[in-house]
Amino acid sequence: MLYRIRLTLTFILLLWSGLVSARQAPDAANLQLASVNALVVNLDTGRVLYQKNPDAVVPIASVSKLMTALVTLEADQPMDEPIPIQVRDSIQMQNVISRIRIGSELPREDVLQLAIMSSENRAATALAHAYPGGYFAFVRAMNLKAEELGMNSTRFVEPTGLSYFNVSTASDLVKLVRAARKHPEIRNMTTSSKMDARFRKPRYVLAFYNTNRLVNSDSWDIELSKTGYNDAAGRCLVMVSQIEGDDVAMVFLDSFGKRSHLGDAIRVKRWLETGDGGDVPRAAARYERDKNKVGRRTLLAEKNR
Repeated sequence: MLYRIRLTLTFILLLWSGLVSARQAPDAANLQLASVNALVVNLDTGRVLYQKNPDAVVPIASVSKLMTALVTLEADQPMDEPIPIQVRDSIQMQNVISRIRIGSELPREDVLQLAIMSSENRAATALAHAYPGGYFAFVRAMNLKAEELGMNSTRFVEPTGLSYFNVSTASDLVKLVRAARKHPEIRNMTTSSKMDARFRKPRYVLAFYNTNRLVNSDSWDIELSKTGYNDAAGRCLVMVSQIEGDDVAMVFLDSFGKRSHLGDAIRVKRWLETGDGGDVPRAAARYERDKNKVGRRTLLAEKNR
C-alpha cells in the first residue's frame, strides 16, 4: 500500500513538473520582438526560453554600466566616501552635457545609484576616476572581470557605454546579470524609481529618475534592470523579473523606437503568461527585419571568403 502511494505521488510530481515546463516554454512562433538580438532565460533552471542571435557581437551602450557597478562594488571601497565628479581621462566624456557639475562631490554609493538607475554618464566616469589606480585601471578591471565570468565575446574601452567599442552578446550579458544580481545594492539601485542627489562643493540638489518606467508598474516584479542607447547599439534592455513564479532574465539588444525595448519585455511577459506575445509596431518590425537581413548577408559573405 505504501509503495502504491509513493508511486502515485511520484507520478503526480512528474506530471506537475511536465505541466510547469510546458507553461514556461510556450511556442516561440507566437513571440515576435522588435529587438534584433534577444535572449530569455529561466535563471532558476538555466533553461533558454527564447533566443534570437544570442551570440552576435554588438555594441551594448549603457548596459555597460552593470559591469561598472560590479567592478565598483568588488573593489570594496567605502561607499559613504565622498568622491569628486571627474571626467578628465575620458575621451568620450569631453563634450557630453550633464546637469552634474564637474568637481562637485557625492558619496560613492549615491554616485553608483545615479550611474545604474538613471544612467548618468558623469557619475559612471567619476566611479572610474575614484578607483584604485584611476580611470584606466578601472577599465582594465572591467575586462578582467568579463574574462573571469567567461564573457569571451565582450570588450570594454570605457565605463559608460558611450563608445561603440563597448561590445558584447546576449549570451554574455546573461552571465553578467547572474553576477550582478548577487549584489543587493545593484538590485535595489536599478529598481528604484527616483533619487534626490545632494551634492556638495558647491551644495545643490538634483532629482534623478529610473530610465526603465516598468519599475513603477504594479504588474511587474522587477529584480534588476538596466537600459542603454546609442546610435550604433539601438535601444537596449537587460532585466530580471519574476514571472509565473520564476526568475527570468531578458536581454534585448538593438531595437528601433524609444519604447521598443520596454515593449519587448511586455511581450515576453505576456507570452510566458498566456502563450501570446502580441504584435510589434510596424516601424520597429521593419527595422528588426532589415537589420537581420544585413546580418545574414554578412555571415554568408564571411563563410564564402
